[in-house]
Amino acid sequence: MERRMLYTVVVADDEDELREAVCTMIPWEELGFRLVGSASNGLDALQLVEKLGPDLLLTDIRMPFISGIELARQVREVRPATNIAILSGFDDFEYAQQAIRYNIISYMLKPLTIEGLGAELEAIRRKIDAQFAMFRQAPARAEGPDQRAAMLMPLVLDDYAEAEGESHSEAYARQCGLLKDRADRPFYTVMVSTLLDAEGANRTAPAFVAPVDRLASKYLRCVSFFASGKVVSVLLGQPSDFDEYLHILADELPQMAERVLGRRCRIGLSRAVRSLGGLHEAYREAMEALRQGDRTEGGAQFINDIAPAVKGGSLLCKRALEAIDQNFMDAGLSLVSLSGMLDVSPNHLSACIKKYAGETFINILIRKRMEAARVLLSGTGLKIQDISLRCGYTDQHYFSYCFKKYCGESPNALRRRLESGKGGEEA
Repeated sequence: MERRMLYTVVVADDEDELREAVCTMIPWEELGFRLVGSASNGLDALQLVEKLGPDLLLTDIRMPFISGIELARQVREVRPATNIAILSGFDDFEYAQQAIRYNIISYMLKPLTIEGLGAELEAIRRKIDAQFAMFRQAPARAEGPDQRAAMLMPLVLDDYAEAEGESHSEAYARQCGLLKDRADRPFYTVMVSTLLDAEGANRTAPAFVAPVDRLASKYLRCVSFFASGKVVSVLLGQPSDFDEYLHILADELPQMAERVLGRRCRIGLSRAVRSLGGLHEAYREAMEALRQGDRTEGGAQFINDIAPAVKGGSLLCKRALEAIDQNFMDAGLSLVSLSGMLDVSPNHLSACIKKYAGETFINILIRKRMEAARVLLSGTGLKIQDISLRCGYTDQHYFSYCFKKYCGESPNALRRRLESGKGGEEA
């Protein structure tokens, strides 16, 4: 009998007794899970998720430093394949529901008994089972492309140059349901996806169309089809939709392929085009992006990331580190905002930083802020609150926690030690 897969889980709750009870009293393996870490605040939880890539994060809605909702948002940025279950007090339930778009798989109302939590975890396991099965399995019967895909295939794959083709294509697109009405005028991006084996050989099968299409449809309107050993997806949306969701999809698809199928997924993405007539050029861009870099590695490549030399490799990492040095005091600095400054995708920037700096963006930013704080604490008489603001922290308690975690002592303790040392020298 095949052994059941255990889904990995991280628990986050600031109530020590409750967190300890959940970690020790839940029969994790009996329920189909393996506990891999726990955290007492949102910052530590986020770092654990980034490091361990769990299948599930179980978190309280009220957390120090980073709320459960903000944690869910940031987790989706770094690990969109991670499902999130939220523990919420009754008064916070409507507040918690604001996070529904952040891969929330369950809301649980406090107070909750260990037995009640166990029952909910069983339900969560069944939901993740269904997610994995849906990603793993082809449709029950082999299906040809639907009417929308049949309409798009020649526009994407062929050099479509009919003089009055655009108005004809839009009319047909409305007829087959791709477009809703005459007022529906989206932009289009083409995404090409392939699955690779351990040697880097293409192992993409037509069955991969279904999971790609389902996953992409979480974020954007999507039509996918199989062509010459690859899945071609036409994504529809407004520029703001692409800005918010495209890099998340481009992370989640490889993460799910690796976790569920044991395959690396390589993706190429085009620029957005304004019309159906631009789909062939967008397809050529997606294919060009797919061909770039190490073809045996998984991950996404955006065409916008490959043109100038300054967007590649160690030079991009150097520019990113310089930008962090210049902007670390900005409390809103994030991987997404930094990628916007450098005109690259968050996916590409994250991969370059990890490859050439050997650390994640989050860890590099925290280290820079703590080093700057240590200089200010030792060389100025500024108040702790002012130093925290100058180092990108609006919450002084959050700053003090990070400082003690990084430096081994609190900001006040460092100051007292330095002052007592000066007194000894003067004597």
